[in-house]
Amino acid sequence: MNSKLLSFNRRVRTTPYSDRVEQAGVTSYTVYNHMLLPTLFDTPESDYWHLCQHVQVWDVSGQRQVELNGPDAAKLAQLMTPRDLSKIELLQGKYGPICNAAGFILNDPIIIKLTEDRFWLSVSDSDVKFFAQGLVQGYGLDVKVFEPDVCPLAVQGPKSEELMARVFGEKVRGIRFFKGEMLEFRGVEMYVARSGWSKQGGFEIYMCDWSLGEALWDELFANGEDLYVRSGCPQGNERLESGLLSYGNDMDEFDTPFECGLDSYLDLDADIESLSLPALKAMAGKQTRKLVGLAFDRSPHMQPSRLGGSDIEVDGEIIGEIRSQAWSFRYNKNLAIAMLPLTYLAKNDSITIDGQTSLFHSIPFDFDQLV
Repeated sequence: MNSKLLSFNRRVRTTPYSDRVEQAGVTSYTVYNHMLLPTLFDTPESDYWHLCQHVQVWDVSGQRQVELNGPDAAKLAQLMTPRDLSKIELLQGKYGPICNAAGFILNDPIIIKLTEDRFWLSVSDSDVKFFAQGLVQGYGLDVKVFEPDVCPLAVQGPKSEELMARVFGEKVRGIRFFKGEMLEFRGVEMYVARSGWSKQGGFEIYMCDWSLGEALWDELFANGEDLYVRSGCPQGNERLESGLLSYGNDMDEFDTPFECGLDSYLDLDADIESLSLPALKAMAGKQTRKLVGLAFDRSPHMQPSRLGGSDIEVDGEIIGEIRSQAWSFRYNKNLAIAMLPLTYLAKNDSITIDGQTSLFHSIPFDFDQLV
């Protein structure tokens, strides 16, 4: 497909870092939650190895926050997810699938508790804000739901902790995974968490003052020259290696947490009021499909499906779909995530597509089987 220019308007928004991203030589974008998200700077391979060896700054402003603010904020957050939030600590983030009353996944955010009556849902690419607003009306809750002007900046890679300590102070070294602190940049407090959409280690800065965006970007680069800091972005190859699921690609509103291997994030026996819990309890153990990992020596040629993936055909019958795939530079394999029926998985330990055979792998992949 030939590349086309992207038209900018109020439906596709720039970010506080867009000028710096352009100056850094971005070569492609996608749109995520109605905002620009860079997808490539140099080449996929050089971007990948740099992330694994050094440190990158990512403009992830598209990772929007849905704020729940008011006396019933905690109640609303719990209604939206089947994960028990009763013991979530202040400034802690928890991965929690958001499901509807039928038990299907609407989003899979990090749920962050800022105060007892203020939460952020750091959402994937779907308009979950309107779902939350509907619940407020339906349940008569005393809580405001809105999108605050918060534009996250991710610092990812093995040298990220050193760079963050230089800019925000030594306190960042004590932040544990999915925990955060309110730290100052030029007199403005920002939530800083040890998190991010890679497995190379890193932090996310929830930048809350648009006017400081370029200053924050410049400060990170000024302090990271000897660390070989450069601009980067979330990468499909690294996230498949890491087993990080992408909402809208690997799963969507037609899938359940059981089918996507998210059972450990469902607290089915907890004494909580969650909209989806009755349906999820009823469907436990009854799923007919499952996400699995595949690995091929080359990218298979397949027919696109109507849902945006690629149809998997066996003996003339479409039995499943490849949801995502990318080349692994580390393992020299084409990795894929596919949705397949349990009846097929029970009778087979591998599948042949386009003349290539792959064993079924767990997600994340067991790479001892790939080398």
